[in-house]
Amino acid sequence: MADSSFDIVSKVERQEVDNALNQAAKEISQRYDFRGVDASIAWSGERIEMRANAEERVKAVLDIFQSKLVKRGISLKALDEGEPQASGKEYKIFASLKEGIAQDDAKKIAKFIRDEGPKGVKAQVQGDELRVSSKSRDHLQEIIALLKGKDFDFPVQFVNYR
Repeated sequence: MADSSFDIVSKVERQEVDNALNQAAKEISQRYDFRGVDASIAWSGERIEMRANAEERVKAVLDIFQSKLVKRGISLKALDEGEPQASGKEYKIFASLKEGIAQDDAKKIAKFIRDEGPKGVKAQVQGDELRVSSKSRDHLQEIIALLKGKDFDFPVQFVNYR
């Protein structure tokens, strides 16, 4: 019998982020408390740029965007937001999306699987993802349950289960 396996990845669906950003922009344009404060949110290359004329307003824009991301099922761990920066008369916050599992994080997950998981489960790093394989599908499901219970500082998804 061949080994069963699955991949551990950290990806963000760009379309869902676009939808959340568009919903946040629409809410900002319609809300009464954002009238006359020049608040906006938009893509700026690969980053998301939020701007307003006051520091607390730009933080409110970020809060609205985060709530829209959560409603669309995107983990806030994937959002890497900076501090508000003064730029002339307005404040800006730049945020970027984190994708892929860093080598040292992948090694930590592999060590966790070796230490905590059932015997006979192999984890190997493949670029920015991790392949977990075992002869027993039950062992793989135990690993998924273990990893879901552990809190990493990046979002993880389980794909290619076969």
